[in-house]
Amino acid sequence: MSDKETSTLQSYIDSATGAVQSALGSITGNASDQNAGNAKQSKGEAEHDASHATAKLGNYSASSSGAITKDDPNRSAGSWNQTIGSGKEMLGGLVGSEDLKQTGQQQNAEGKAQEAQGQLNDFGSGVANRVTGAVGGAVSGITGDRDAQLRAQEQHDVGKTQQRGAEADIQKQNR
Repeated sequence: MSDKETSTLQSYIDSATGAVQSALGSITGNASDQNAGNAKQSKGEAEHDASHATAKLGNYSASSSGAITKDDPNRSAGSWNQTIGSGKEMLGGLVGSEDLKQTGQQQNAEGKAQEAQGQLNDFGSGVANRVTGAVGGAVSGITGDRDAQLRAQEQHDVGKTQQRGAEADIQKQNR
């Protein structure tokens, strides 16, 4: 899928122009314009969904651009610490060990912070890679360096995948 087909900005443009075209068709009584506007608006919504599509499998994220990235190690280590901490907390409660229970609570809290740090690292790197790739692609396009433009697009796509992978996990935690 080309970047234009999965661009969030392009999806907003298509949705807005579709809404305007549909409204004009409605005002003028032109059903053809109204239907075309509705179709363009639907296309914009589909583009928006595609631009945010991310598949997660374990510690890997894949996006609609085809890029695959590995999560920051703090994300999986933090998740593991949360699991072990919860287990200690539960076991401490079952056997009546307040010390084990508190140790588990502390490890769980530290794991949450560690996972959040990993998500922040991935999100920040993703944004940085997207910006660097977009700027590099623009400069390469101006200078006519097609190879550099492709490398910049790849960097942008990797950044997008990192960012979307972190966003997907954050959204999942907030549900």
